[in-house]
Amino acid sequence: MTDFDGLFRTAGVTGFLHAVDLDTGAEIAHGADQAVVTASVFKVALLVEFFRQADRGALDPAERVRIVADGHTPGPTGVSAMTDDVTISLRDLAYLMIAVSDNTAADTLIGRVGLAAVNTMLASFGLAGTWLEHDCAGLFASIVEDAGQEDMPTDPAVVARLRVLDPARTNRSTPRETTRLLGMIWRDEAASPESCAWMRRLLGLQVWPHRLASGFPYDDVAVSGKTGTLPTLRNEAGVVEYPDGGRYAVAVFTRSYGTAQNQPRADAVIGTAARIAVERLRS
Repeated sequence: MTDFDGLFRTAGVTGFLHAVDLDTGAEIAHGADQAVVTASVFKVALLVEFFRQADRGALDPAERVRIVADGHTPGPTGVSAMTDDVTISLRDLAYLMIAVSDNTAADTLIGRVGLAAVNTMLASFGLAGTWLEHDCAGLFASIVEDAGQEDMPTDPAVVARLRVLDPARTNRSTPRETTRLLGMIWRDEAASPESCAWMRRLLGLQVWPHRLASGFPYDDVAVSGKTGTLPTLRNEAGVVEYPDGGRYAVAVFTRSYGTAQNQPRADAVIGTAARIAVERLRS
């Protein structure tokens, strides 16, 4: 039996994990039903509802929208980091939201899709522990209000009072429910087969190699996923696909003991824990 507690502790974090074989249902669980803060992993649920509305004809993914420069949600990537006004299609915003975790892209889609619609969808899927409390702008506003500063805090006393680190007061899920949603995407159950294929493609375009993908550094193993980051929190959920057809949904959520923004061991343990779990499922 793997000592996941010891593995996470050595990396300076507490961690929660769920891994499941998407075809057999075999699973590895470590605190899999613990309520966790999703951070940007919530964007997967938004992606699903976006494509479900496209399937119903409630929106046109090719519709172009104009985002003005002074209306950006804070963030270091994508439209959030751009200087000028941007005109872009809704589906390309979905790409930016997933591939580089663009907060402005996510909030623009939320403005079209609606948080309430995402939560209604999650409830219809039986994901009672997954909930979107606010968009990215609301999340950052909460941090500024609690911290009394614009920059992300690293002072432990300040970090301790952030509401966005409390699953009861922010966007939340559980590792098990996160892998269930990913499984629905991979089995064409979350939306139409065409839309699920689009979602799989976008999740496969995520650019970050330092968490989940670091555990599977092989040319013939595909890793698709979505990261999430907040002070002390490092998460990633995704699907690992092997050339023999094996496919495994994995969700790892961590909280670090320290408050430093750069913690490479905490990032790397996500990949390590995921690899151990998947290797156990394949053995």
